[in-house]
Order: sequence, then structure tokens, then C-alpha cells
Amino acid sequence: MEFIPNSRFLGYGIILFSISLVLSCNTLKWDSTATDDQQMLSDITFLASDKLKGRTFGSKGETAAGNYIAGRFKELGLQPKGDQDTWFQSLTVKNPNPHTVEFAKNTDPGSLSGRNVIGYLDHGAPLTVIFGAHLDHLGMGSFGSLGDGKPAIHNGADDNASGIAMLLELADRLKGHQGLNYLFIAFTGEENGLWGSNYFTKNPTIDLSNVTAMINFDMVGRLNPENKMAINGVGTSPGWPEMIKTANTFGFSITSGESGIGPSDHSSFYVMDMPVLHFFTGSHEDYHKPTDDVEKINSAGMVRIADMVIALISEISNKEKMPFAKTKDADPSSTPNLEVTLGVLPDYLYDGVGLRLDGVREGKPAEKAGMKKGDVIIKMADKEIKDIYAYMDVLGTFHKGDKTSVTALRDGKEIVFEIIF
Repeated sequence: MEFIPNSRFLGYGIILFSISLVLSCNTLKWDSTATDDQQMLSDITFLASDKLKGRTFGSKGETAAGNYIAGRFKELGLQPKGDQDTWFQSLTVKNPNPHTVEFAKNTDPGSLSGRNVIGYLDHGAPLTVIFGAHLDHLGMGSFGSLGDGKPAIHNGADDNASGIAMLLELADRLKGHQGLNYLFIAFTGEENGLWGSNYFTKNPTIDLSNVTAMINFDMVGRLNPENKMAINGVGTSPGWPEMIKTANTFGFSITSGESGIGPSDHSSFYVMDMPVLHFFTGSHEDYHKPTDDVEKINSAGMVRIADMVIALISEISNKEKMPFAKTKDADPSSTPNLEVTLGVLPDYLYDGVGLRLDGVREGKPAEKAGMKKGDVIIKMADKEIKDIYAYMDVLGTFHKGDKTSVTALRDGKEIVFEIIF
């Protein structure tokens, strides 16, 4: 998932590994006798291997990950839907800045290139559902890391090898589900600013007018014992809430977010007036750290999520497109220009009043003031904080050197913290 410090959910062929590396990893690929959870765990194990060194955009690890995904798409019987009937859609970034990204047709000095991987199940249906997940991560943590600052491989097992494994699982299951066509896209450059999905929507390889919905999987590998899961984008079509309710026969406690804008690739499709959903099992203490490893993946939980997605797909009409709806707080231009950070990670599965913290960064203002994971911010600068949007609005009024107070609930008791930015 794209790293936007203290932000609301908002939006935006390189050198191959050596033949010996590719061969050494072949044993981690597909197995026709594997159970669903075993296969997804095998896919994550490959993608989150130290040998791929964090899969950052334009790296050898990103290339190896793309080759692996293309091989899996082929094994699953998909058709290549990238450039010139290949599995890959190449994109070159001339100005590698998430806010002013500029794509180029040819590689210029100082530019960087990466690849989306695209496969298609063409059932001859009039409508198509797009499934997406990003394949890239943070490499050695030179940007976006919440670790201790030392260079280290950020394997990104949950973020987002889990999403890619879900993509592959659904491709396998939907081969016989012929009511719709299905396009599967493994996006690159998501962590840099949604580069791959942004590029695809500007350079689609299918007719987007026939797409009825886009469903995105970003961090779906850490379902907790309470079975809590967030589904964002439910306000982008009036049909989503009832369809999700009908499909949820698997015991999930779902927190719904209406906005079609978030820090992941569904945002690029929402701004194209397309109904979207984003499945997300929540942040955790390993988010954007070197400790996001495969041993912590809940593969059994991922099977249940896949079960629900298949049930949801069965609710989508194959005769008429889903109606699209604009959502509140979806305009990126309304986002405050943040000069300071509190240094907290919001709990996006929390649906109560206030902003509950899912983590506190070491050395940042919140940690220095004594705030902890689990605290629920209810007031900041004497203004009520009902949700993350109110928090962002207030945070945007502060400058470096400013002081303020934050009131939070801890074990049901109000505590006032003195903050220095």
C-alpha cells in the first residue's frame, strides 16, 4: 500500500535475474495438488523472498516478480493482454515524483522503467470485471519505510505479495465462471504514487467502456482473529452495500469505507468514473517495515476472503453495467498541505468515534508525548476529532515548532498529551 504519512485514504523490461536464480525459485511456483491456502502461501513465499530484494520499481526484483506472475498467468490459462500481445505493459517515468509523474515513450537520461503484468479471461461476455493488486514494494527501504532507518530488505509479504496471491487464486477459480470477462493486472510503481495503475488507465489494453467494476486487493494477508476486514469504495455504486451484505456469509466483521479515493490502485479507476472496491485486512506493526514476512501471513483467512469475492462476483450483473456514484471527500485537491506529522498510523478497521492508533513511530511527536498503540484521539487543539478526516483537517493547520494538546482515550479514560511539532 502506498505510503502517505499521516494521511487519509486518498489518491493517486529491466535486466533479468540470472538463470540460476530463476531455476532455483521454480520449486516455489505452482503445484496442481496444492490446496488453495498452500498455493497462495507458495506464491507469497516467492514474491517475498530476500532474493527479490523488496521488488522496488525498476529493479531486478520487480522484473523477477513480473516474470513469475506472467508464468502463473500462463499456467492458469489466461491470455496475455499487455503490449503487443505480451504479458507486460512497460512504463517509463521521466520525472520520478509521485505528484508530478511524467510518462515517456522512450527512456531518457535519469528515467526509470517498470512493468505492469496483465492477463485476461475472455469468456465472450459483454462486460468485464478488472481485478488488481500491486506487485512492487519498498526495496531496501530508501523511501516510505517505517523501520529504524537502516537499509534492509522490505519483503512486503502482506504489502502486497498477499494481493498478488489473491489475484492468482481468483484467476484459477474464475476460469469456469463465464458470465463475465475478467482482466487481472499486477501493477508496478504503486508505492511510488500509483504509477502503474495511473499509466494503465491512460493506456488501457481493453475497451474500458465495457468494464463494469474494478476490485483491488492491497494487504489482504493478515486477517485477525476477530475476522475484521475493511472494504473501501462501497459508495462508488448504489449496488455495492447490498451485494456485499449478501456475499458475506463467511463471518467477516466488515468496516465499510464509502470513498473511491484511497492510497492504492483502485483510486486510478475511480477517477475514470468506475465503481471500485478495495479489500484490506488492516495495518499492523510490520507495515512498511523489514519484518513484513511470509511467516506472519494468515493463508487460511485469505481462502475465506477469496470465497467471499467469488460470492460477490456472482451478484454482479452480466447484462448491464453497474451504476457509478461519486463519493464524499474524494477530491484530492481538498487534502490539507501537511507541513508536520504526528507520527501515528491510523487503525483503518476502527469504525467508532475518533481516530484509533494502530501504531506510533519512534522519535516522532506522538511517541515523545507518550502516546501508544490503541489510544483513540478524540480532540486536538480543542477541536473534536470524530474521524480521520477531521484529524487531517486540524493537522493541516500546524507548522513546525507549533505546540498543541491532544486528548485521547486509553482504557476508557481521557488523557491529555502535550505535542511539539
